[in-house]
This record gives sequence, C-alpha cells and structure tokens, in this order.
Amino acid sequence: MTAVHPLPAAPPRTGPVGADDGLLHFPSGFLWGAATAAYQIEGAAAEDGRTPSIWDTYSHTPGRVRNGDTGDIAADHYHRYRDDVALMSRLGLNSYRFSVSWSRVQPTGRGPAVERGLDFYRRLTDELLAAGITPVATLYHWDLPQELEDAGGWPARDTAERFGEYAALLGDALGDRVRYWTTLNEPWCTAYLGYGSGVHAPGRTDPTDALRAAHHLNLAHGRAVAALRSALPAAADPQLSITLNLHAVRPLTGSDRDLDAARRIDAVGNRVFLGPILDGAYPADLRQDTANLVDWDELVRPGDLAAISAPIDLLGVNYYNPTVVSAGGDQGAAGEAARNDGHGSSDFSPWPGSENVVFHQPPGRLTAMNWSIDPSGLYDLLTGVARSHPDLPLMVTENGAAFDDYISPEGEVRDPERIAYVHGHLAAIHAAIRDGADVRGYFLWSLMDNFEWAYGYGKRFGAVYVDYSTQRRIPKASAHWYGETIRRGAISRSEP
Repeated sequence: MTAVHPLPAAPPRTGPVGADDGLLHFPSGFLWGAATAAYQIEGAAAEDGRTPSIWDTYSHTPGRVRNGDTGDIAADHYHRYRDDVALMSRLGLNSYRFSVSWSRVQPTGRGPAVERGLDFYRRLTDELLAAGITPVATLYHWDLPQELEDAGGWPARDTAERFGEYAALLGDALGDRVRYWTTLNEPWCTAYLGYGSGVHAPGRTDPTDALRAAHHLNLAHGRAVAALRSALPAAADPQLSITLNLHAVRPLTGSDRDLDAARRIDAVGNRVFLGPILDGAYPADLRQDTANLVDWDELVRPGDLAAISAPIDLLGVNYYNPTVVSAGGDQGAAGEAARNDGHGSSDFSPWPGSENVVFHQPPGRLTAMNWSIDPSGLYDLLTGVARSHPDLPLMVTENGAAFDDYISPEGEVRDPERIAYVHGHLAAIHAAIRDGADVRGYFLWSLMDNFEWAYGYGKRFGAVYVDYSTQRRIPKASAHWYGETIRRGAISRSEP
C-alpha cells in the first residue's frame, strides 16, 4: 500500500514493547490466539439439521479438490470440541477465532435458526469461556448455503440482505457470550476465487460476477454491522470487524508501467474493500479500470455506501506473502510468472481488470504451498493502514505456513521452519507496533491441520498435527514454542 500521510505518533502502550532484556515484548492485553474455519474442521456435514453449503457441493464434484477429499469428517471438531478446547488451554491460548457454519444455523439461508445448530456454538463458546479463552466469532468463512447459491449467490444483491438477517440471529444467540465479531473472512477470495477463477466454491468463472460479488459482500458486511449493533448489548462493548487478506503489492521494477500494474492490483485487491468500508467510496481508478466489466452506477445503489461504511471497531488483516507484479509484454517475461490463488502463485488470474499484468514469484525461501516467506510485507500492510487510518485498531487474524510435516519415529512432529516463519512475522508485528500501528492481537493459522480447500488434506498448516485416520492430535514443536511465547508475551530478538 502506498504511504499517503506521515506516520502518526505511537499510541500509548500498556506493556514494555521495547524492553531491553534480549526479548521483544508485546503489549499487555494482547490477544494470542489461533484460528480455524467451520468447513475445514467441523465435519458432521449432515448432522443436527445442517444442509449442504457451496463447499459441500464443490468438494463432492469430481476434479474440484485434490484426491477427491471433502469436509464431511474433516478434523471431527463437531464431536471433539471439548478435547480441542482443553488442548488450546494446555497450549496457553488466550483467544480462539472460529467461524460459524451458516447452513448449520440457517439451512436454507432464510427464516428462523435451527436451535440444534446454534446449540453447538453455545456449547463451544461456553467451553472456551470456562477455559479462560476469549471467543472470536467469524460469521462467514466461505460456506454459503447451497440454496442461496442456487438463487444467484453473492453476485445477487439478495444474498447481502439474507446475510444481515443471519447476523441478527447469531447476535441474539451468542451476544451474551461473544464480544469480538468478524463479519466476513477474506471477501477477496469469495468474490474472485469463487466467481472469477473458479478454483474455490462455487466454481464460477465470470469477472463481472466477481466484481458484483465484491460489492454485495461489502454490502453484506454493512448489513451485518447494523444487525449486530442492534442485537448486541452495548454494555458488553462489542468489537465489530471484517477480516481482509490485504495484498502487499510491489512492482517488479520502478518503471512507470510496473508502478501502474501495482496500482491496478492494489485497486482491485485492496481498495475495492478498504475504500467503501473505511472511506465510504469506491476508488475512481478502480471504477475506471473495470468499467468494461461492470456498471458501477447501476451496481451501487443509493444508501449502499453509507451502509458499508458504518464504523467498525477493529480491522482484521490476514497475511501470508507479498504480491509482485509487472506490466505485461517483454518486460513481464523477464520474471517467472506466478500463479495467484489469493495468497501465492497459480496458473490462473482471478483478478478482474488485471489484463496485461504479470505476477512473479519473489526470490527466497518458500513454504509447501510455494508461497514466498517475507515478513516485511506484513509490516508494510500494518504501517500502511496505520498511516491512512491512525485511529483504527488492527488484529492479525491469520498468519501461518504449510510445511511437509510428519511424525518422527519418536512420535514427535518437529517443524523448525514453522517456528522461524511465525517468529519472523511476530517480529514484523512488533516493529509495526513500535512504529505506530495499534495491533491488538495475533491469530496463528491454523490451530490444527485441516481440509485445505482445493488442496484437500495434502497441505498442513496446523500447530497441531492431525492423524486423519484416527483423529489423534499431536502438538507440533511449533505449538510448544508458541505456547512459551504466549506465556512470556515476548519473542527473542533473533530467529530461533
């Protein structure tokens, strides 16, 4: 993100961010957590009234997911949540970010809630609170009820209205238990991967639908904020947010053409959400770049932007790696064109309006996903938002890496690469706090190995290893390291 304003003075801190004892300390009250998503871990796909979501349909469609994997059982968290919360407690987490399965709570996406579905989340939050773990609820992590998709999905405006009603049901049911709420997780992925490139559910490939979906997701966020403000007790000081996978966009060179390519991707990747949510308007250059795909004057109706820009209390930032781009043509051929599936490289371009933009694989170390490891991108994003919106608290709501983990003959899972990855990104967060960003928490992706969307069970992001044949949980070395980091509230200055 391009800096527009000088860095603000660092806000007052309640902890020794710069203590000189060989450690990098985080503020007291910092939320140390891990994150999951309902379809990736819950299983119980047809129990207690739950109906198919778009990911059930997508994963059961031959050729969509590697090895034909589905989330039917996943990590069986629906039946094992008490043991999983006990494991979180042993690891020392003070917060846990989970998502609610929309079709478990409201099977058709309309009408009254199914109490059996709500009861699962009541039991889960009660278990978390009893263990001293702060629940952080995400209303939507990509699992739209199939019935709403059949009626048009996110490209249809009505889906945003249904989402507002769904948010009200959750606020009424869990408002006495949950203070932290996230409306949407990574609407970029929902819109562009689901409706643009088709590599996520529902698998549609229409750039116009992708942009229409982006606007309706923004509107859904606004509707949900209004519904939650109405449903939640003000005395509980509810903290409402949205989580965006902001892209640290970098031009391959300093040429005017590459700088313009970076501007285009920043517009369609970041400012298409940040603009209406934080500033109440879609950027003029975005509208111009995509005018051949969508009529923005028709799409954005009177009152939409006021609804979308309703104040939020926090902004969630998900980050895995930077995005390096150049202009197309001979110049672009000099670098290795990379894929982009939302966080890293791919053979397709899900970005509407990105004609003649080439994506490049940055040099350096890679994860098992072929994603580059570069914590500086996280620092740039956090300080960039702090410059443009200095009064907006931030949380890093996802950050982590997949590696080729295995159980050793001694029954252990040693993952020093993950420890180094997390340490580097925590150091970047610490530096951002030092330089003025008001970062309130960090959520490791993920608590446990799980169904990794179109990759099935072939990629492991968890701090806890899951043996899917037995559902046995084995904390990896990184889980123990992260637990010790939480207990200290600090990391070492040098990489472990």
